[in-house]
Amino acid sequence: MNLLAIALLAFASLAQDDAPREEDFYRLVTLEEPEDLSLEVSGLAILADGTPLVATRRGQLFRLAGAYADDGAGVGYELFADGLQEPLGLLEHEGWIYLAQRGELSRLRDVDGDGRADELETVCDAWRVSGNYHEYNFGPRLGPDGCFWITTNKPFGGEPFGRVDWRGFALRITPEGEMLPTCSGLRSPAGVEASPWGAMFYTDNQGEWCGASKLSHLVPGSFHGHPWGRESCELPAWTYAVPPEPPDGVLMGEVAGSVPSFALPAVWFPYEKMGKSPAGMVWDTTGGAFGPFAGQLFVADQHHASILRVSLEEVGGHWQGACYPFREGLQCGALRLAWGADDSLFVGETNRGWGSRGRRTQGLERLLWTGEEPFELLAMTATPRGFRLELTAPADPETAADPASYSMESYTYLLHSSYGSDEVEKRQLEVTAVQLGEGGRVVELEVDGLRTPFVHELQAPGLRAADGQPLLHDAAYYTLIRRPTE
Repeated sequence: MNLLAIALLAFASLAQDDAPREEDFYRLVTLEEPEDLSLEVSGLAILADGTPLVATRRGQLFRLAGAYADDGAGVGYELFADGLQEPLGLLEHEGWIYLAQRGELSRLRDVDGDGRADELETVCDAWRVSGNYHEYNFGPRLGPDGCFWITTNKPFGGEPFGRVDWRGFALRITPEGEMLPTCSGLRSPAGVEASPWGAMFYTDNQGEWCGASKLSHLVPGSFHGHPWGRESCELPAWTYAVPPEPPDGVLMGEVAGSVPSFALPAVWFPYEKMGKSPAGMVWDTTGGAFGPFAGQLFVADQHHASILRVSLEEVGGHWQGACYPFREGLQCGALRLAWGADDSLFVGETNRGWGSRGRRTQGLERLLWTGEEPFELLAMTATPRGFRLELTAPADPETAADPASYSMESYTYLLHSSYGSDEVEKRQLEVTAVQLGEGGRVVELEVDGLRTPFVHELQAPGLRAADGQPLLHDAAYYTLIRRPTE
């Protein structure tokens, strides 16, 4: 090998070592757990006094002492309740802990102050179980009307006790315990959350009748694509139009022609590129204490053991936006997220029955901002002629103004009974013009060939910050359902 080749290899190695890494900006702390405890975290809540409350898939609730230690050591696990049936969410509300078990929405509390729950009540048990292993219930989350929102998983496989109603639905439960079925056509809706402005959203996993994993707005009466449970919409409790049988094998944008209540998502998560199994989510309500992404959404991915980031905007009455990579390398599949009292992000993890990346099968971690800001695509929003990119730091004018720094393609998905969908109708798009603004923190792209409703995948490997740093993540995926007007 000649001296020039050696020098080039050394330079490449040095450049790689100097490249920004996710852990430079967001570090992970693993919380210790007792060896005899199977901590398959299925629910997280941070109580009013800052204490984390953790639910496990095995039906236990633990209060955690010392959970904010910088090294994760010395955590105490104080049993608060046990004997529950696979709770997959926790909510503290008016002195009670609410949780969705397999067959009911329950609430419990510690009345005598000894640190153990001693009062358990059924709030609503208006649905039944068929005995299928995959009849999970997710939530609850409190909606703007004071109702508790729950999303119900459809069964996969045998139903030994017979078919039951209200599987694959978003249900509202009034404080008095009345069940109000609200949205249909859900598949595996592992996350449900209220936005800061009061709109309800849920995440769903790719599969049959769900061409790609997605984040969707739960509009009352909306149908989200899966025909399972349509017969429940014939019952008196369903107060909206009954969705017709969806067409099998059409582009997503064509479904509403025969199913008027069909809801396109806010964001599609392209398979593998943005995880496989989106689950719990939280809006960044820290006001900047967790970095530059205040007001955006963080979404756990159970398969990829990662956390995704989402920015949303309302265009023509429809919530839509972009998703971005954020943090990989968790020890296990991420199922639940919750903000700690110190604005760190608690991540509850499990892979039992589902599988995931990572070195472990279960656990609990905290994600902390180091105080350093990454050079990132902060937000990608739609314009009449293309997209506006907001950056976390000023860009290098030469690379930012060069159309060759960017590439874009668009694609969509099929609604069909097969498992998932390929990216179909793919097309390379041309970035025809670039304009910089706001001191180099904004890049306006004009793009030829925009299409709705299509994912627009942006790659920006050539973009550099003013100090020469590359983007920490150089990809963004915008789901363009509606185009803004002038």
